[in-house]
Amino acid sequence: MQILSRIDNPAMLKKMSVPQLDKLAGEIRQLMINVTAANGGHLASSLGAVELTLALFSVFDIPKDKIIWDVGHQAYAHKILTGRRDNFATLRKKDGVAPFPRREESTADAFGTGHASTSVSAAVGFAVARDLAQEKHHVIAVIGDGALTGGEAFEALNHAGGLKKRLIVVLNDNEMSIAKNVGALSGYLNRLQLSLQYGRAKKDAVGLIKNLPYLGEKALKTAAEIKEGTKSLISLGGLFDEWGFKTIGPVDGHDIALLKEVFNDAKNMNCPVLIHVQTKKGKGYRPAQNSPELFHGIGKFDATTGLPAKKSGGKTYTDIFGATLVELAQTNKDIVAITAAMPGGTGLKKFAETFPKRFFDVGIAEEHAMTFAAALAAAGKRPVIALYSTFAQRAYDQILHDVCLQHLPVVLALDRAGLVGEDGATHHGVFDLSYLRHIPGITVMCPKDENELRNMLFTALNAAEPTAIRYPRGAGLGVPLDQDLQNLPRGKGEVLRDGTDAAFLAVGSMVAPALKAAEILQEDGISAAVVNMRFVKPLDTEMITHFATTAKLLVTVEENVLAGGFGSAVSEFLCDRRLFPVPVLRIGIPDKFIPHGSRDELLADCGLTAPQIAATVKEALDGKITS
Repeated sequence: MQILSRIDNPAMLKKMSVPQLDKLAGEIRQLMINVTAANGGHLASSLGAVELTLALFSVFDIPKDKIIWDVGHQAYAHKILTGRRDNFATLRKKDGVAPFPRREESTADAFGTGHASTSVSAAVGFAVARDLAQEKHHVIAVIGDGALTGGEAFEALNHAGGLKKRLIVVLNDNEMSIAKNVGALSGYLNRLQLSLQYGRAKKDAVGLIKNLPYLGEKALKTAAEIKEGTKSLISLGGLFDEWGFKTIGPVDGHDIALLKEVFNDAKNMNCPVLIHVQTKKGKGYRPAQNSPELFHGIGKFDATTGLPAKKSGGKTYTDIFGATLVELAQTNKDIVAITAAMPGGTGLKKFAETFPKRFFDVGIAEEHAMTFAAALAAAGKRPVIALYSTFAQRAYDQILHDVCLQHLPVVLALDRAGLVGEDGATHHGVFDLSYLRHIPGITVMCPKDENELRNMLFTALNAAEPTAIRYPRGAGLGVPLDQDLQNLPRGKGEVLRDGTDAAFLAVGSMVAPALKAAEILQEDGISAAVVNMRFVKPLDTEMITHFATTAKLLVTVEENVLAGGFGSAVSEFLCDRRLFPVPVLRIGIPDKFIPHGSRDELLADCGLTAPQIAATVKEALDGKITS
């Protein structure tokens, strides 16, 4: 009989035997595989954390005790066991189970996550709040070794050790974040693999030594004296003991009995505790074990074979970016590429293979990546730093202070700009135009298609100032690609269609819908111009002035929040030049966080489909709404 169907709350796990928990682990894994095969999702990390989750829930009282999952890639078992089992099939679907822990979804989700390296900071906050309220519950942060490459994690560990609060940090070490981990800490953790065998044999060895005639007790005393001197060679103690942490491990993260013993011991320690747990990413599903990077965040796939579903459409913007950068680097030896733990996701794998000495993966450390790029540019190199738009937010100060203030020619390639779909609010790249365009000295470009992306990258690498290019997730429009790349005139758009009633000023991914909307309006006898503005900064002020004086309505269209975005820039220019009363209709992302769902569903929710845009413009021209 299935065990999972009978689990109504986490407390039921406390009464289960280890064999029952092992069986339950298999059932949870099968549910994860079936659902992610149908919906896509972050499978490999969650598969690796099943026994860890079961052990935590068997020892601690959820939700009274607080578990904070770093990023949330590991949290599917947590969701299944905390009231979302029956709805788990809706994972990542619109109005369904969220892709990451979310406070609004369950009281068991103590803290919302989605970006890396935040769990220890949050755990310290919960521990301080607990002590101020004179409460007694436990606080546990679960952080992966990949997230431990982020600077915020070390800031929080340093603070936690100084405060000496009762707190448990579980380091889930699976040797990977999204791609293979990099850096000195990763190498250190890898060297600890051998000490796992040491830990397993320790208890037996102590018993054997004690039974030696005459020498047993003396040998144990000698071992105790040298223990502290050798600890740094076989554990994390050498790294974290000085910060005030009691360190335990490495521990086999798939041995439920051992994990329960360790967690029960940690509960009784009145100090910060760090438990080093070693797990296997993709555990229990051979395709994910063999290809953990592919199954980190995967779309729909065949659960039996593990083969991804065939995707329709041509090459993605990411593919085009990566191939173009390799092409340009063949003739420009100063080009270097940088990413933050995302060589595959940002399209830089081919560059890394072709120019290994000119490629740098800095780990989950966007702030460092940006300042590193700034220094490379100051030294005469041409750095291109590729990040997802949502993660570039973490390096805002470095973009402003280290890159733009010094007017350094860093190229910032912002992938996944706009609505990204099923990963939800934490991953939508809808704020970049707003947080970039107000920084002095930066050029901001948005390609209407994949061919224009190629020319924008060429333009950026020939520019003398900081330049950002933001482009969407997914396949391009399938347009022909220029073999001879060209410099685009800075701050100049192009008229794609003329008209007199309305003028669409569109950027990036919204150019194609604006063209379709103009065609729909034409059927109703409305003449609409369409301009591919290309540049959010500097604006094509001549183009804006022309249509402000010839059209009845200016319509800005962007896949960015309306607050402070491209439409705001156009409105500010018109206001400053006193070109009103030409009405301006701004169409974009409303002032709210957009949840998860398919990209098409979310675009429709935001009124950004071509028919919706046409209807909004028609209503404005009919005088039913005011600008």
